[in-house]
Amino acid sequence: MEKRSLLIEIGTEELPPKALKSLAEALAEGIDNGLKKARLEPTSYKYFAAPRRLAVLLDDVPLQQTDQPVTQRGPSIQAAYDNEGNPSKAATGFARSCGVEVDQLGRLKTDKGEWLVHTRTEEGRPTTDCLKPIIEKALADLPIPKRMRWGDSDHEFVRPVHWVTIVFGNDPVALTILGLEASHFTFGHRFHAPDPLPLDHADRYEPLLRESGYVIADFEQRKTLIETMVQSEADRLNAQPILNDDLLDEVTALVEWPVAITGGFEPEFLDIPAEALITTMQDHQKYFPLVDQNQTLMPHFITISNIESQDPDVVRKGNERVVRPRLADAAFFWEQDQKQPLLSRQSALKRVIFQNKLGTVYEKVQRIALLSSALAGYLHGDQDKAERAAQLSKCDLVTEMVGEFASLQGTMGKYYATLEGEDSEVAKALDEQYMPRFAGDQLPTSACGQALALADKIDTLVGIFAIGQKPSGNSDP
Repeated sequence: MEKRSLLIEIGTEELPPKALKSLAEALAEGIDNGLKKARLEPTSYKYFAAPRRLAVLLDDVPLQQTDQPVTQRGPSIQAAYDNEGNPSKAATGFARSCGVEVDQLGRLKTDKGEWLVHTRTEEGRPTTDCLKPIIEKALADLPIPKRMRWGDSDHEFVRPVHWVTIVFGNDPVALTILGLEASHFTFGHRFHAPDPLPLDHADRYEPLLRESGYVIADFEQRKTLIETMVQSEADRLNAQPILNDDLLDEVTALVEWPVAITGGFEPEFLDIPAEALITTMQDHQKYFPLVDQNQTLMPHFITISNIESQDPDVVRKGNERVVRPRLADAAFFWEQDQKQPLLSRQSALKRVIFQNKLGTVYEKVQRIALLSSALAGYLHGDQDKAERAAQLSKCDLVTEMVGEFASLQGTMGKYYATLEGEDSEVAKALDEQYMPRFAGDQLPTSACGQALALADKIDTLVGIFAIGQKPSGNSDP
């Protein structure tokens, strides 16, 4: 049977970057499963994911369904014939409904008895006649928490849909999907290639977009290219980029045609803790910070632009101008937080609820202070230092810096404690209390940090089980 490649693309406004890859994977899997159930199984498929498109290319899709034997069961043999072996009304009626004579019916024996049956061959339908419900179900099953409508349409999707492209081999497939007529036209980059691009064959989708559309549709190819570009720019400065895989994925989902540009900021900002600057650049600006060979933060960053500018210097200056107020905010938080001793913030924790049935964060601190001291004794650590670390452990939660950058909890506590002359092991324990933050993360190395980290986690686990709020695979208490 003849087979062809099948390309399905949904063109949209900019999709949520953190969900882009999972949406594309789910769409491809949904269409693949739909084709399999319809007896149109492809040999393989590949998904594409870019800011304004979700697409899937399926290889070797049959031109039509395979024929299928269909067996229809009728009355039992006991009900089908009288005592003399003559067909009953039930038998003749069943035969008539099947368009055959009674003597043309077959028999089916099971553990529960014997029945008359009729087997016929259901002719396979053309693939193009089967696609609409398959695509619609795959779209409906996408993991989209909240869908939106646009214009005067009743159709819903994660973002407004502007075009649908369906090409089977070299033939466009005329279907209506999400209220739009599918065609063989796709669209390239919003600025570099805004005009429709005719797709003459499904297999030409990826090269057409790359060669004429300024779009690298393959997510992993785009990600690899970005990583290579960032490393190349860093090498020019004899620097090393801080490459966070989550950030790489997010940046990959934000651009269709990546261009790396290096920028900088005033060295005076380096007086702020490096973690605060790194978090500012990564979380707010989606920049890749740079460190030198000694792992010291440098006053430079790399940004990935979504446009190939004729004047890259303008893009660089624009990014430098945008990041400056963000860094200034971090500097302000850093200065403001130092005006109040860390321990004096503890009273504010009385107004911060840890868990409705487990009280405030202040109450949690008092519990883990007792537990940390006891655990430190078992760990051959200093019990007084462990208790002191526990008393200080959550004070940075009510600082300006952690209020803006929650991921810096513990880290900022360490810096503020060090500035105030706290014992170095106490300060280190504040940073180690949340370790390990994820599977495979490093563990606390100091006895004080180990005691505090254990006490914090034990208190949380015992507390939530005690109130009958044990965690599940779907949610935490």
